[in-house]
Amino acid sequence: MARRHPGGGRRRGGAPRKARKPRQTLTGLIRVTRPGVATVDTAEGRFAVGRGGIREAMNGDEVQVSLSTRRGGERLAYVQAVLMRATTTFAGTYADAAPLGIVVPLDGRIRRDFFVLPEDDSASRLGVSDGDVVSARILEYPARHSSGVVTLDRRLGGADDLDLDMESVIASYDLATDFPEECCEQVEPVRVDVESALAGDPCRRDLRDRSCMTVDPTDARDFDDAVGARRVEGGYEVDVHIADVTHYVPWDSPVDREARRRTCSVYLADRVLPMLPEKLCNDVCSLVPGSDRLCMSVLMRLDVHGNVTSFEVAPSAIRSRARLDYDTVDALLDGRAEEASLPAVEGGPEAIAGQLRILDEVASLRREVRSLRGAIDFETREAKVILDERGKPQGVSVRERTRATGLIEEAMLMANECVASLLSQSDVPVAYRVHERPSHEDLKETLPVLGELGLLHGDLAERLVSGDPMAMQEVLRAAHGTQAEYLASSVLLRAQKRAVYLPRNDGHYALGARAYCHFTSPIRRYPDDTVHRALKALLHGELGSKEQARVAEALPQLCRDCSDRERVADSASRASQKVKMAELFSGHVGEDFSGMVVGVERYGLFVALDDTCAEGLLPVRALGDEWFAYDERLLSLTGEESGKRWRPGQRVAVTVTGTDPAHGRIDFALAGSVSREWAQRGRLQA
Repeated sequence: MARRHPGGGRRRGGAPRKARKPRQTLTGLIRVTRPGVATVDTAEGRFAVGRGGIREAMNGDEVQVSLSTRRGGERLAYVQAVLMRATTTFAGTYADAAPLGIVVPLDGRIRRDFFVLPEDDSASRLGVSDGDVVSARILEYPARHSSGVVTLDRRLGGADDLDLDMESVIASYDLATDFPEECCEQVEPVRVDVESALAGDPCRRDLRDRSCMTVDPTDARDFDDAVGARRVEGGYEVDVHIADVTHYVPWDSPVDREARRRTCSVYLADRVLPMLPEKLCNDVCSLVPGSDRLCMSVLMRLDVHGNVTSFEVAPSAIRSRARLDYDTVDALLDGRAEEASLPAVEGGPEAIAGQLRILDEVASLRREVRSLRGAIDFETREAKVILDERGKPQGVSVRERTRATGLIEEAMLMANECVASLLSQSDVPVAYRVHERPSHEDLKETLPVLGELGLLHGDLAERLVSGDPMAMQEVLRAAHGTQAEYLASSVLLRAQKRAVYLPRNDGHYALGARAYCHFTSPIRRYPDDTVHRALKALLHGELGSKEQARVAEALPQLCRDCSDRERVADSASRASQKVKMAELFSGHVGEDFSGMVVGVERYGLFVALDDTCAEGLLPVRALGDEWFAYDERLLSLTGEESGKRWRPGQRVAVTVTGTDPAHGRIDFALAGSVSREWAQRGRLQA
């Protein structure tokens, strides 16, 4: 029998307590984490949705919610209205129930089935049969007493033909796959003709005699940036060369319109959905070694302290000397020369090795320059599931910042800043990358946690709340290497605003940059293409052209679209990795792993495993036979009887008790608290 809890908190059983009268109404975005479980992100913070409070809302919707305060002070949200829908398409299984059709969503977070009306001929037109998997577009959303209505966009295949979980991700996020025929026709005749490009453009520099190389992940397919460096009197010269995509993709051409619609490439666990057709990405715009390629180049001069003293931006022609990967470069820089298989190049391998050492030296100086002006670095780890040729997970690769990734990152940041400063000083309208200062209110919410961790002293709290980046650096330095490091970094990261694209230069807070834009990835980001076109217009004296006028007119909406689609692409990428991670751990149910608490909610703890970064839920019921009170200010769950408190950054050993790949879900229990037999019975899906 469930005990009555006198002071609020999470109950382990029994009927839900009666909530107080709603006091407040807010708007926000709802995040459905699993069927029936959701949170709402509002201007006043994140709130868990009470039992039954999701109503007809779907993941990502903008909703109006009322807040009710339970005994103990916990505030729960209840959806009152859906203001804007986020989901327009989804993947589902089609059932022929003549005269109707029924589509059952593959995503279990969508809890209602949808009808295809008798007058809709999309099933017959697409050749869809009973049991096929389809991409459905929503025409009418479910209401309290009525089902939703859809039409069928595509037949994805039979249930046995597909990786249904990945197809569900693609359909749920409405990701573009195939290119229109007119795009294929446009790129088919495209060829690299460096000599004609040099002859036809007096601004284009012939830099084929300058040594440069590409440095990318081992599994990279497109190589859109190359770097080179030299030591000169008084400092350094660093060259950054970026594939000249816009030379082959005129403004408002079919390929440009499709790229503008997609806005970015999407990197899923098992495939890449590119922004541009493959011929451009992997052929004419790929800076393969030994081949002449057209680029946009930034040639920078630095002093001995790493300050940029001058730079030049120009269209160019280059010839990469070598294709290197991060592992090879790290081996070389770390003194493991026997592991660094450098290619045979003109001047010998040492010519390449010498440039890499210079770039590493420059990167170290540039980090110091950025730190002195207030740049804030949050350490992150990126996990990628390794798949075999059939798309089955075999393991996990965890990528952390290394000297190799750092030297490329610093070179790209430097080039982006130079380009942005040039365009900003010339008052050229482009898509700037803007990161605003955190709000006073968001920073104020970090104080209870940081204060309890003992990280605030003197006037540090006052400076931090004012948005002083140096104060943020002090907190992170004080926490570095201590048990407080993860929690301090986590609360400060949550206080940050998301970087967006804007048609004006408002600076970049986290980088400490007065002007910043994206210039270095035009193959996979459309804002970079707008920057390349603007640079060419500036260099050729064509800022007053009709084309630039049209670009300027379209820019505000384009920036909004690029910011929105970037969020969609990031979410889809994470969702696909979670699907494959859960699939991988389906073979490890009952096994123990060590990890760290990375999130705390009223319903449990999110734990990231050490070796793989796999993230799963340790539900509150698995923490012990007592009530746990959730403190949203201190991000903690505290046992009423034991006083045991859980919060981000704590170490924990867990047992995998179940997985659900369709929803990217892994469930944990505390290690030693369950038998292997119980864990196997608790397995959700093999």
